[in-house]
Amino acid sequence: MNIFKNFRKASIGIALICIVGAGCSKNFLNEINPSNRTTDTYYNDATGYESLVTSCYPLLRDIAQQRILSYGGTDVFAQAGWGGIYFNQPNQLGSQYDQYDIRLNASLGDLQTLWDFLYREINRCNAAVVRAPGVIGMTDSLKTVRVAEAKFLRSLCYFWAVQQWGDIPMPLVETTTASLEVVKTPAKDVYTQIIKDLTECVAKLPAKQIQVGRGTQGAAKFLLARVYLTRGWNFNNSLGGTPADFTSSLQLCDQIIASGLYPLEANWNNLWPLHNTNPNKETATAASSVAVANASKEIIFAVQYANASSYNGDPSVGTSTIGNDMHGRFGGGPSGVAQQARTSAYNRVNGGVNTTWAAYRLFDPVMDVRYAGTFNSVCYATTAGTVSLATNKPYPQAITLTYAAGDTTGIANPWNAPATTAAQRGVDIPGGTKKYSVINTNEYQGLGYISVGNGIVDNLAWGQPMFWKFFQPGILYGDGYSTFNDPLFRSAEVYLMAAEAIVKGGTGAVLGTADVYYNKILDRALGAANAGKSPMRATNPEKVDDPITNIVSYRATPATISIDMILDESARELLGEGNQRWYDLKRTGTLLTRAAKYNPWIAYGLTGTPLIAAKHLLRPIPQGMLDNSNPRISQNPGY
Repeated sequence: MNIFKNFRKASIGIALICIVGAGCSKNFLNEINPSNRTTDTYYNDATGYESLVTSCYPLLRDIAQQRILSYGGTDVFAQAGWGGIYFNQPNQLGSQYDQYDIRLNASLGDLQTLWDFLYREINRCNAAVVRAPGVIGMTDSLKTVRVAEAKFLRSLCYFWAVQQWGDIPMPLVETTTASLEVVKTPAKDVYTQIIKDLTECVAKLPAKQIQVGRGTQGAAKFLLARVYLTRGWNFNNSLGGTPADFTSSLQLCDQIIASGLYPLEANWNNLWPLHNTNPNKETATAASSVAVANASKEIIFAVQYANASSYNGDPSVGTSTIGNDMHGRFGGGPSGVAQQARTSAYNRVNGGVNTTWAAYRLFDPVMDVRYAGTFNSVCYATTAGTVSLATNKPYPQAITLTYAAGDTTGIANPWNAPATTAAQRGVDIPGGTKKYSVINTNEYQGLGYISVGNGIVDNLAWGQPMFWKFFQPGILYGDGYSTFNDPLFRSAEVYLMAAEAIVKGGTGAVLGTADVYYNKILDRALGAANAGKSPMRATNPEKVDDPITNIVSYRATPATISIDMILDESARELLGEGNQRWYDLKRTGTLLTRAAKYNPWIAYGLTGTPLIAAKHLLRPIPQGMLDNSNPRISQNPGY
């Protein structure tokens, strides 16, 4: 059943909330409401109230697609291409989210947008909570569930907001009139309220919902476990956390695992849209490609996109559709030669963030199925075409390559299997023999295998592997919107949260020591043939010219399990998911160290001087909020 079927009615009702006294002259405009429907008359019965609660869910799409504040400036993602730094190109300027310079300030539109979306959702949830007692024609039991859903969604938004900004406004009642008065609530009190609400949600939400996509007891337990885990770290001693929070988080994780409702998929690839590595051999349709992933029991809570009648996202509709954009937001498009024409074969990539070198080198590309499942390292021509190398610089060649659909046009070698001789390279390189480009990991985004200088032109080159994990075949190129449901919570993360809680002192673990929880996720990624073996990653993932023999196992033991090891595993397992990476690094107190170590832009800072500092563990309050508050609320320190 579609939880968004009453969304249009709800949108009309919510819009009425925003219409306040306009001060218009009666001679100029006489307003008439022919239906005599207002929010007070529409939301007071079962039908209207159902539409109000239902309308709280689609706003998660807007929030979840604000990814730059969750990924930019972390260890595994950078907003801008980073090759120029490594190849000593002059005057490098990246994103403020990566360089953490003076441009990272209150005026940024991304900050304002996320703030506005979060508080829009909070107000809508507040309306559902406050109006519930006056609703007639609805059973008390159903009303209790719907209120719990609203509190669950409100808690999620407050949790995102308090991590980003610290002390924040915390209205708990519906705002129906304009006001300039804004009062910040201390972060520890926000956490207290979130925990209070989520504890109530755990008690009142059902284990399963008839309507797909609604909040459940399992989703509330997951979020509460993450909240306890975060509070336990007690950022700046400001959250009211204690060591007992780690045990509380661990207990909830064990309860989710023991419930049996969210079993791990046997095959990690079944969590994502199915697609052929060669699009010319694709047999899946847009709908069939996501059928298995969207039905996975491992998913505890997801932002819904699959039902075409619940949003304008049917792939056959056209360019006006609205849907999931995950498949095109993580950089690394196909080889330009591969897609001779703009088609849906590889679809459109508008990469908002790019994977860092370190992220590739955290994987064992041979043993760990997640590497090939995340990155597409081979590209194929989708139409016939030719490429001339006559204008290449600094090595022009009188060569014209002819491709048929299905021909290989580019290979991006994994870090542990580089091309080591000229004969293994493409003909764009002196001595190369392949009619396609071949690049090594230390050359991604840089064309460094040709020259360190400026003015490089290579008509055969490919910058880096395509981020392939969320790709859905069969959607229109100009549309680019996917019907893959965005998984915010899944049970693999439950095991990793439990491992983290144990490392931090949580007691009473059901399955054993922290490494047991960790290795449960690792062994699924290795598959039955390699379970129990030791996959190898680069010892220094950030040092792309390290010898490929400098490697270390990432199988955990009771002696080796650590927070950094868990963060490495969460990067491999959850790369690009849940808008979570910045929050993970902040929670664990590793943002300043891991980001500066693994993200080239952060290490570079301003002409070689890193600028990331403790103040960046909180974002600046958006300028619009400062300007529209009276008395003016205080800005976060350092901005």
